[in-house]
Amino acid sequence: MTSTAVVTGASSGIGAATARALAAQGYRVLCAARRIDRIEALAAEIGGEAVACDITSDADVAALAEAAGPRVDLLVNNAGGAVGLEPLENADLEAWTTMYETNVLGSGRVTKALLPAIEAAEGTVVFVTSTAAEAAYENGAGYNAAKAGERMLAGALRLELSGRPVRVCEVAPGMVHTEEFSLVRFHGDQAKADATYAGVPDPLVAEDVADAIAWVASRPAHVNIDRLVIRPRAQAANHKVHRVT
Repeated sequence: MTSTAVVTGASSGIGAATARALAAQGYRVLCAARRIDRIEALAAEIGGEAVACDITSDADVAALAEAAGPRVDLLVNNAGGAVGLEPLENADLEAWTTMYETNVLGSGRVTKALLPAIEAAEGTVVFVTSTAAEAAYENGAGYNAAKAGERMLAGALRLELSGRPVRVCEVAPGMVHTEEFSLVRFHGDQAKADATYAGVPDPLVAEDVADAIAWVASRPAHVNIDRLVIRPRAQAANHKVHRVT
């Protein structure tokens, strides 16, 4: 029987790379995202299925669960992201709401909807969080809080499912240079997005994180990778990054 994987936020970056990596391992991959044109192209490329899904919508998530079917071997909660980078005293709380609704409530909504199918398949849930959940950093309070909140979903779910045949794992990437993450964070300001990675030798790319996700999911059924933190060598911590000038 072909294994089924659901990847949220599959229209670009880590999500798209993960969909490709899982398809290469033989999964039937449901590529879920809001931008249907992108995921249709991706699904055609990898032999997967495109499902238009806004993870903040109950109806969209219900449709995703219906499309996935009664057995889901792997759920990758990747949809989310950062919006803004400013001190708390200047916080855009609407942006904070967006981050909470996607990273926390969205991941929770998708997991809740698919959990019966995941348990039926004795499957795995992978939450893609961030090193922003590891420690606070200046101007990152909203994203720190959202990703720390998502981390708590993984931890609580693992405890709640103790004794049941579901693995709950977390992959926490550090600095990953993708086409959109920083561009979205800085509201389309390409110069600010580029400055994030300026001088950093070999930041991670989406394929590095996808490889880690695929590795976590491919461990033997009795092996649970609770949390895997993955950074580029140049990033010793959120606040300490080696740059070449």
